[in-house]
Order: sequence, then structure tokens, then C-alpha cells
Amino acid sequence: MRIAFDVSPLSHPRSGIGNYLRGSLAGLVEAAGVEHEIVAFAPTSPQGLRAIPEALAGIPIEPRLRFLPFAHLWRQAWSRLGRPPVERFLGPIDVLHFSDWMYPPQRGGLRVTTVHDLVPLRFPEWVQGRTRRMHGAKYRNAAETCDLVIANSEFTKRDVVELLGVREDRVRVAYPGVDGRFSPQGERADLGRPYVLAVATLEPRKNLGAAQEAVRRLGLRLVVVGEKGWGGVEAEDWLGRVSDERLAELYRGAQAFVYPSRFEGFGMPVVEAMASGVPVVASLHASLDEACGDAAVRADPDDPAAIAQAIEQALAERNRFVSLGLAHARRFTWTGTGRAILDAYSEKL
Repeated sequence: MRIAFDVSPLSHPRSGIGNYLRGSLAGLVEAAGVEHEIVAFAPTSPQGLRAIPEALAGIPIEPRLRFLPFAHLWRQAWSRLGRPPVERFLGPIDVLHFSDWMYPPQRGGLRVTTVHDLVPLRFPEWVQGRTRRMHGAKYRNAAETCDLVIANSEFTKRDVVELLGVREDRVRVAYPGVDGRFSPQGERADLGRPYVLAVATLEPRKNLGAAQEAVRRLGLRLVVVGEKGWGGVEAEDWLGRVSDERLAELYRGAQAFVYPSRFEGFGMPVVEAMASGVPVVASLHASLDEACGDAAVRADPDDPAAIAQAIEQALAERNRFVSLGLAHARRFTWTGTGRAILDAYSEKL
């Protein structure tokens, strides 16, 4: 197979979707070996010309990047106009796997995309207008034209079937993996006093206010790592974006990890924290069931008292939850993600 894999989102700093994209591509390259050719491509800005190769460092693949001024507008216009086909730039392909950012036309071959969550459809008030418009158009195109939709969880797969009307036999699950740097071994962050860690973009859906109130009730410190978001959400002890190496140190140094999100496609930080040897407290919402398994303490995300009680339980039974978490996290590898995606292509061709 000759597989065209869209890496456009890697032109921006990576969050959950970018991490999934990079990890799944690394796993796909490993699973494909020398039997299949993978072309990582993106029409992108000057920023992307620098950021994408940096994001793909360590993956044995050379990205095919095409510089375009005002790249976002060009990607949207290309998607909506439906011409020229991607083969004009990449040559013949057997598979086109496109991202959240565009849905380029193609002349032939398998048409595939990934859906990480359907927040813009389920809860439009939790996303910005530009996100609603861009993702809404992509979802409609995917439902109408894709031979295959990759979902990051069974929960998201059910949403794709229910909300987009995609037949179940057109949807496959490829769970995210955990990078090897997230493990109990290694340096531990020392922030001067004990802390509980949260990893999230500062936005309403992530529900950090409830976590802050819960930790305050316990007389503890909540440290938040993540991008500055929108909606006026603030964090009292916010470190901003940090490197993966520093994040691993922060996970290992935390007394506990708390994830009170109201809705997720999967919830990768939950599994990263478990892999790092940290007890996890997470929202009771069903969208986090697969990330948590039976290895987290669950709590009503809108009840700070319940979150506080869950943190107390996680601290009191730390050894048990760390052991459960390490075992659960071992199920999630990027090699497994790549193999699931490659198998899905093969089934459809």
C-alpha cells in the first residue's frame, strides 16, 4: 500500500490530538515496515515548515510539506472546492488518511479519517465558533465520503455511529498509546511542597474549577499543566505548556493526578499518569471509562466535595491504585495503535 497521512495539525504545539496523530503515525510506520510506503504530507505555513519536522523527529519518515501563505484558508478552500485531487501533489495512492483540519479531495483509493471526539456536536457551547464550523464541515464530509473512520475509543465509535449516522462496519477503534518516557523510573519534580497535578487546556469542558476547589478543601496544592485556552478559565498554579520530559517528571513527583473533565474522546493524560506510577482521580463520565478501567478513583466532576473525597481515597490507598494503574497502562502502546490502523486499511482494501 501507498498511504498518504495528513500531518497538518503538527504545525501547532501538540495537545491531545497532536499527540495522538504523532504517536499513531509512529506506530503505523513501525507496523508497515518495508512492506508499505507512508507519505506524511501537509500544506502548511512557515511555522509548520519548522514545527512538523521537529514533531516527527525520531520517526523514520520524511514529511512532504508544501508551503502556502495563509495555509488555514487554503486548506479550507481546497476541502470545500473539491479540487484538485491530492494525487496531483503526491502521485498515486492506495489510502488517504486525513486529519481534523481538512478533508482534501482524492481521485481514488481508500478514504479515511480519525474522529477524536464529537464535542462540537454534543456540546457546541464548549468550543469556539471557528472550531464548530471547521469540525462540523469535516464531520459531514466524513459521514458522506469516508470508507473508514478511525475512533480513539469504543465510546467515540458509538458517538460516530449515533450522531454522524456512519454504519458500524465503517468504524474501527485504535486506542492511543503511551510514550515510553512516561514511567515510574526517572527524575521526579520537586516544586517545594507536595502537589496534586492536573493536565488540561484551560477551557470550560476541562472543569478545573471543581478540582481547584476540591484540592483547596484538603489544604493541598493543585498544579496545572496545559495550553492557555478560552472562556476566561484561569488556574491559580499554572505552569503552561511544558516539554514531554518535564511532564514525565511532574507526573512522577505528584501525590496524585486529578482529571475532572466533563467529556472526553478518550483521556490520554489519565493513562500517562498511571504509566508514571501516580494514583488517578477521574470524572465519572462514561467517556472516561476506557481510559480509567478499574484503576482510578472516580468522582462526580461537578461535586468538589466528591472529588476531594476521591483524592483522599487515592492517597490512602496509593500503593493499590499505583499497581492497578501500571497494569492498566501497559495495554496501551503506539505500536498497537499503528497495527490497528493498518489492519483496518487492509480489511477495507
